[in-house]
Amino acid sequence: MSNSKLRKVDSENRAFKSEWEHDYFFILNKDHKPQCLVCFQVLAVLKEYNLKRHYMTNHKQKFGKHSCESRKVVCDQLKKKLFQQKSLFTNETKQQEEALLASYFVTYELMKAKKALSDGELIKNCAIKMAEAFNENKVGNKFQTVPLSKQTVTRRLEDISNQISNNVKDIIANCSYFSIALDESTDVSDTNQLLIFVRAIKEDFTIFEELLKVCSLHSTTRVTDGAKSMTGTISGFVGFLRQNQITVPTLHCIIHQEALCAKSIKLSTTMATVTKITNLIRGGNRSLTHRKFLTLLEEMDSAYGDLLLHTEVRWLSRGKCLVRFFELRHEIATFLREEVTNSAELQNDLEDVEFLRNLAFLTDITQHLNVLNLQLQGKKQTICQMVGFVDSFRKKLHLFKSALDKNNLLHFPCCRKLSEEEEGLEFRDYTEIIEDLSSEFDRRFNDFESFRPDISLFSNPIHCDIESQPGHLQLELCELQCDPSLNTSQVTGIDFRKLLSPERYPVLRNWALKLCSVFASTYICETAFSSLKHVKSKNRNRLSDVVLSHILRVATSQLEVDFISLVSSFMKPQCSH
Repeated sequence: MSNSKLRKVDSENRAFKSEWEHDYFFILNKDHKPQCLVCFQVLAVLKEYNLKRHYMTNHKQKFGKHSCESRKVVCDQLKKKLFQQKSLFTNETKQQEEALLASYFVTYELMKAKKALSDGELIKNCAIKMAEAFNENKVGNKFQTVPLSKQTVTRRLEDISNQISNNVKDIIANCSYFSIALDESTDVSDTNQLLIFVRAIKEDFTIFEELLKVCSLHSTTRVTDGAKSMTGTISGFVGFLRQNQITVPTLHCIIHQEALCAKSIKLSTTMATVTKITNLIRGGNRSLTHRKFLTLLEEMDSAYGDLLLHTEVRWLSRGKCLVRFFELRHEIATFLREEVTNSAELQNDLEDVEFLRNLAFLTDITQHLNVLNLQLQGKKQTICQMVGFVDSFRKKLHLFKSALDKNNLLHFPCCRKLSEEEEGLEFRDYTEIIEDLSSEFDRRFNDFESFRPDISLFSNPIHCDIESQPGHLQLELCELQCDPSLNTSQVTGIDFRKLLSPERYPVLRNWALKLCSVFASTYICETAFSSLKHVKSKNRNRLSDVVLSHILRVATSQLEVDFISLVSSFMKPQCSH
């Protein structure tokens, strides 16, 4: 039988007649289906025969005795009863949705603040107490309905994390290019945690940096420790890629490289003495000694109120510790002389001009390195920006060497201060350390040299030498350099690439998208490890790997969460049931 001969009920224009309400106790519901007022059954087809048959079969015995007027009264009563029931269901559903939405909100904020899963009950009790304080009993009763037990918060966390994870997968599937950053650290329970972040870029140059995976490594990691666990060409991650014939560009984190350059400065004895004196005053179980030192600083009206402890794993710790120590060197010498016995050797160091020269220079050069480190920190930076910061510091090193050759201390404030106290001090001999540091930068940042031509072109496409550029870019570069609107633009970097028409500059846009997708550092991993220390601490060290992964994903994500969608998905099974 052809489709044209099939009957279509929807096209028969059947209309509901008002007299059917009294005759058969039926109304038309919101879906335009006939619904019985007595048993609430909904019929599929709007046809008088079907309504009459339902009434005669199921309800005639009970309601057949009613006359015309009484049938209207009964009909009105049944309609009122149905509407009340629907209203009750609607209100209950709305309250459930509101309570569910509130529980998602609280769970999200708890995870963003890296708080315990059990804190949900505390938040709930506080909200109820606040409602009571404002004499808002109705509001307090609503707070009572919000489910925030530890088990419930865990389930809400899983829902939020799964939505973020699905969104990340969609971003990767629809992006132009992506890269990954990997870093490993050990948590409080001595479990190796490998974090994998993805950096994806879309056609409009929107950049996303999101947690892709948390791998808890309970057995051997099969790699050497330190940076070589990632960059080692034999037993490191890079080596495993090559063994499996996976050829992709790989970079050692640019911030880690800078930190390793800083450690290469040949003044470790000076730093060791600073650390030893600092620990002697405020390290370990020296609370009494520390209190006496604080009292001395207060009496001497010192610029700083205390020394800072040096932490090796913190990038900026060395510089901050040295600055504080140098500024308090006179107070420290006085304190050692008056309050600390058996410290003659350390007292001699603080009076030794050679030690003070080393201290001043180490403080100044470390502060310059800290400025570079701060520039390299931050999310969504391009490799062009970060290499630019490193190149700038390389130029500064040449400037520093030239200045020290003349004993010019313009860029070395601590050295200058010391020279004002001790006349005739020379700092020319530190040029050798500057040269070694410059060589260390050249050696460690050699793997970025392969990106140098692309970085140069990205930074200055308007005035580049077209003939020296890759052939597939040359024609569009000719167009670009002769485009008046782009030649006069003051916009640079990624924002400049957004101005390029996809129709006119498809190759240049694609090339720029690829370059901007590169992860130049694992800074985002380091920030996640900081979150990990808060999430999994001494008091919260029994989190399962799955829950830990969910918490870190929510805590680090920059994506918006669709809470309404979560509530709708949760309520659907209940509604259908």
